[in-house]
Amino acid sequence: MYKIELSLSPVLPTSSENSPSLLADLKVELVKVSRIDMINVSWAINIDASVKYLTGTRIRGKEVYLCEYFPPFSYSNLTGIQQKWFHYIVNGNYGSTVLVANLPLSPLGSGRSYKFAKIVTPRPTLSLAPKPTNYPTAVITDIATGDPLTDPKNNFTRILVNIYLGLAALMILTSGYIIYKKCGTNLTLSVGFKRVPTSAEVPVHILLVYPPENGAFQKAVMALAEFLQKHAGCSVAIDIWQQSRIAHDGPLRWLAVQVKAAQRVLIVCPPSSYPPSIPISTTTGGTSIPAAAHDLYPLILNMVASRAKSAHELDKFWVLQLGDQQGKKRSGNVAPELRACKLFCILKDLSKLCCSLHTQRQDGKTRLTLFFGPGVINNRCESMVKLRDSVEKLHGYCLLSSREAVPVSSVITSV
Repeated sequence: MYKIELSLSPVLPTSSENSPSLLADLKVELVKVSRIDMINVSWAINIDASVKYLTGTRIRGKEVYLCEYFPPFSYSNLTGIQQKWFHYIVNGNYGSTVLVANLPLSPLGSGRSYKFAKIVTPRPTLSLAPKPTNYPTAVITDIATGDPLTDPKNNFTRILVNIYLGLAALMILTSGYIIYKKCGTNLTLSVGFKRVPTSAEVPVHILLVYPPENGAFQKAVMALAEFLQKHAGCSVAIDIWQQSRIAHDGPLRWLAVQVKAAQRVLIVCPPSSYPPSIPISTTTGGTSIPAAAHDLYPLILNMVASRAKSAHELDKFWVLQLGDQQGKKRSGNVAPELRACKLFCILKDLSKLCCSLHTQRQDGKTRLTLFFGPGVINNRCESMVKLRDSVEKLHGYCLLSSREAVPVSSVITSV
C-alpha cells in the first residue's frame, strides 16, 4: 500500500543522467469541492528498471506541488506490475494547464520529461433566475505528445534563462561603461591614438617663432604649425602666414602685438647647440625661409630675457625641440635666454603639449573629448604623417650635417 504526500514546491526541479521514465499516462478531471472548482489529477507510473531512480513527481497547475511516495519505489517489490496509478485534487482555474513529470528530470535536450494536459471550462454566468445546479462540462485536451520545453506558454525554463541573460547583458554594459570612464582614454593610446582636449570655445591662440635654419627645419616647423591648427584646437600665428602684415607693421611691432594677443608663445629652438653662421638649405620641395625669421628670433630671445625676473610672465613662453628621433630633451641645445622656460620634445611630448595648452587655459581642468571623437589624434591622419616624416627627415639631415659640415647657400625670400 503506497501513500503519497504533496507539498508546495516553489523551487526549480532537479535533473540527472539517472532519471525515471516518462509517465505512463495522465488524466485530469474537473470536480467541485465545497462548490469550488478543483482538478483531480490522475497519473500512472511506469514500473520498469528506471523506477529505482524515482524520487518524486512534480505537478504544476495553478500552483506547483511535489509529490513524494512512501515507501520509495526503490525499496518495494513490484514484480509483475507494469504501472501504478495515483491521484490528487489540486487547485485549478478556468483554462488550467496541468504539467506532470517524474523527478529527477532527464538532462536538457535528451527528450521529453513532462506530460501535460489542458482542461477548458466555460466561465459561469450570473443570472437572477434560479437554475438547476449543473456541473460545467470539462473538455480535456490531451497534448502529451507536445514538449513543454518548446511551448512558449508553459516554458518557465526559457523565461528564467531570458531573465538571467538580460541581467548578464545589463551587468556587461554597466561594467563596460565603468571601464570606459576609468580607462577608455588609455585604451585609445594603446591602439595608436593620443588624447587631445578640445573645447566648444574659441581655439587657443598660439604664436610660433623659430630661428632661420635650413629647408628641412623650415618644413618641420610648418608641419607642426599645420598640425596645431587642424588637430589641436589652436589658432596659430606664424610669420610665413602673415608676411604681408609683417611687411606693413614691421617685425618688432608685429611680434609685440602677437605676443600680447597669444595665450602661449611657442619658441622652436635650433636643432644644434651652435647653429652655423651661414644657414644651410636643402632641397625639400622648394621650402623657403621668410626674411622676417632672421629678425623675429633674436627679438623673441630679447623679449624672454627681459621677462626672466617674472615667473608669471615667463610662464607664457614654452620651448620646443625638433629633430631628435629618440625624444631626448637636451638643455644644451637651448639658448641661455630660454633655459628657464617649459620644454617639450616633438614628437615624444606632442600629446603632452596639446593637453597642456588646453589644461592651462581652463583653470587646471583638462577637458577630454569623447572616445574617438574630434579631439583624438589619429596617427594616420595627413597632418600627423606629414609632421612625423618632417621631424624624422630633419633628424637624419642633422646627423648628416654633423658628419660632413658642408654649408651651402640658403634660400631667402623677402616680403
